[in-house]
Amino acid sequence: MQPIKFHPLLKSTLWGGEKIIPFKQLDSCQQQVGESWEISGVKDNETVVASGEHQGKSLNQLVAELKGDLVGTDNYARFGDEFPLLIKFIDARQDLSIQVHPTDEIAHRQGKRRGKTEMWYIMESDPGAKLYCGLKQQITPERYKEMVHDDTICDALAQYEVGEGDVFFLPAGRIHAIGAGCFLAEIQQTSDVTYRIYDFKRRDKDGNYRELHTHEAAESINYEVLPDYRTRYEAQKNAPVTLVECPYFCTAVYDLDEPMTLDYADLDSFVILIALAGNAVITDDEGHETTLQAGETLLVPATTKALNVSGTVKFLETYV
Repeated sequence: MQPIKFHPLLKSTLWGGEKIIPFKQLDSCQQQVGESWEISGVKDNETVVASGEHQGKSLNQLVAELKGDLVGTDNYARFGDEFPLLIKFIDARQDLSIQVHPTDEIAHRQGKRRGKTEMWYIMESDPGAKLYCGLKQQITPERYKEMVHDDTICDALAQYEVGEGDVFFLPAGRIHAIGAGCFLAEIQQTSDVTYRIYDFKRRDKDGNYRELHTHEAAESINYEVLPDYRTRYEAQKNAPVTLVECPYFCTAVYDLDEPMTLDYADLDSFVILIALAGNAVITDDEGHETTLQAGETLLVPATTKALNVSGTVKFLETYV
């Protein structure tokens, strides 16, 4: 099987900006695109194969048809016909709401299928762009509800000015929010469970406040306070740099200006490559050749044993 590209799902939002269309070099007049869902098996939001022998099939159709050959034997046993990761680019022209996601255990208790752990890799964002990630002071569930009620919850949150290459890991339970001007790649569990904590008293197009999920969020928040929530790593050229290792995904960044072979012979998983800059020619061990340029995302089947990457390119590599 050859590596697979999908048609992205472009989502126009009230808070969306204008960075995604030119970044992905798309011929589209769609405006305020806040999200591009690159690879998605979310029900009613499944990405479709763009070309090749499986053109026109949805991601979940592929999983059901190819099973472990696509996702890996252990992954298929664990997740069945549902693809386990959701990949997005996000462009925020305005601040997004303060939110949190439950763990799998809490989600099950609340009647949901699963929780959500995710990560952000910051791309070229606006000068001064900021985001919230984690608590900076100790609060109780009771104090949390008081601070939401009296509009002071942001006082308890750690805020970061961000730049290209910054990484934030968001395990389930960590409060977070993307700020105006942020442009980023997001890797997450396939889950749509989001609890809105605070929305800055904004009103929707009908003049109503958006629904908050104060009670569910209070049950889901991890109230631990850490000294720093930014992921620290040392950037390197022409070598994999590990960013996140967790039960839901492992992610590394590559910044290449010389050829490299990626060895997957001992990996029982699909691999996703998310191109951040540049372009490359990628050849697998069966001789299939494809291109990868900034803004594109590539799904590499679990049967692939190696990839040869040639070009000047920066990309994220993630797998389960």
